[in-house]
Amino acid sequence: MDFEAGRAELIEHLGTEIKDERILAAMARVPRECFVPQGEQLLAYEDRPLPIGFDQTISQPFIIALMTEALELTGSEKVLEVGTGSGYQAAILAELARLVVTTERLPALAEAAKEVLDSLGYTNIEVHLAEETLGWRAGAPYDAIMVTAAAPRVPADLLAQLAIRGRMVIPVGSRYVQELYKITRHKTKNTVRNLGGCRFVALIGKDAWEEE
Repeated sequence: MDFEAGRAELIEHLGTEIKDERILAAMARVPRECFVPQGEQLLAYEDRPLPIGFDQTISQPFIIALMTEALELTGSEKVLEVGTGSGYQAAILAELARLVVTTERLPALAEAAKEVLDSLGYTNIEVHLAEETLGWRAGAPYDAIMVTAAAPRVPADLLAQLAIRGRMVIPVGSRYVQELYKITRHKTKNTVRNLGGCRFVALIGKDAWEEE
């Protein structure tokens, strides 16, 4: 399998919808095949989600690009990612931000993601096992927050960790279908923009879903 050719084809495909060249360039630098199980590597550059074990997935590249674009990163930000999963999204964020703090509730996934990220030479990513409270309060406030699992509502704990004028992207809805929201925090009233329908695994934790 020619992964480089597959990656180039995917980036060309994403470029029809994603206009931020920095995001496309970041995705061109990150080898998605390193973040998927061996049995799925031939599908690494298909524009679709793939299973990574533990009933979790690596998101569709278009959704990753869309969510990253919505954070409006310039390179100086400290970003919180809730739900490390495979580590692929953290790598994309690390290409575009100063520091990425990412949390994962499943120890095996956190360990595997850290191993891959370390092997690729990322030094601006902190991988933490998730606490009972969503996010990582020790590192707050964050300039941007990306939530890679679906919540029934926008969690107050995460909003509290977002800096004024910070952006958060989060899927909100039922366990099975959601809308992707971009929330910009202001001193008085936050602004909310709907980026469209999506499907994510459930966000488990306080102020989100309980484990089934």
